[in-house]
Amino acid sequence: MNSITERWVLTCRRALLDRTLIWNQRHLLHALREFEDFCNSHRPHQGITNTRPLQRLPTPITDPDAIAHLDIRRRDRLGGILHEYEHAA
Repeated sequence: MNSITERWVLTCRRALLDRTLIWNQRHLLHALREFEDFCNSHRPHQGITNTRPLQRLPTPITDPDAIAHLDIRRRDRLGGILHEYEHAA
């Protein structure tokens, strides 16, 4: 369990804390909550087809025309430090 915790702390430090000026404890807790939500719900993981934990596999896109005309939207989190990309409905 120690190696998993060390990995999460290093990821949190590299992706969030090294790029953010933390003002106080309240701001730190807010940033950590946002980062935890980002890691557990949106960020692709190195698993089966980079799926998120506890999510079903996405349907593959096989049509080349559909791939060329994808409408991808970006949503910034934590003032632009974290980015979420998703298909527009």
